[in-house]
Formats: sequence, structure tokens, C-alpha cells
Amino acid sequence: MSSYTYDKKCVQAFLNNQLKLYPEAVADTEQEAREFLEDVMAIVCDNEKEVIEYLEEEMDITGMSREEILGADEVFAVGDGRYLVVEG
Repeated sequence: MSSYTYDKKCVQAFLNNQLKLYPEAVADTEQEAREFLEDVMAIVCDNEKEVIEYLEEEMDITGMSREEILGADEVFAVGDGRYLVVEG
């Protein structure tokens, strides 16, 4: 699991999907998105297992299915198997 390393794919995944977590856009450019992700200390997980392990420590996900966890508002699929977890 790696935090604070936001490559172009991670930043783009956040920009494209930020409205699922926030009522309005918090970033309009890649630079703004990268700075926002750094400010909130978003986590980059390498796979689904890491997402679930991280959220087990940070949130009460008892009783949630794998699909519900990966579909949570805080979880952004990067598109290459990685996930970005942004705690709102």
C-alpha cells in the first residue's frame, strides 16, 4: 500500500469520479486534484485485498460485501487493478 504517490492514472480517476463523494467538484485540474489528494492523505491500494484490509482498520465495514466495499463512495477504481481511497 502506498500513500502520497499519485500518478496520472490515480489523479484522473479522482477527477472523473469526485462527484460520487463530494456534492461539487473539489478540483478542476490535475494539479488541483493532486494537491487535494495530498491534503486529505488519500491512499493508493495495489489491489482489492489492500482496500479491504485498509478499510477494516479505518471504518466499520462489518457485514458489507466485497462489491459494497469496492463500490463505496470513498473508493475509486484507478482502472489498472489499483484503487484510490479518499476519506471524505
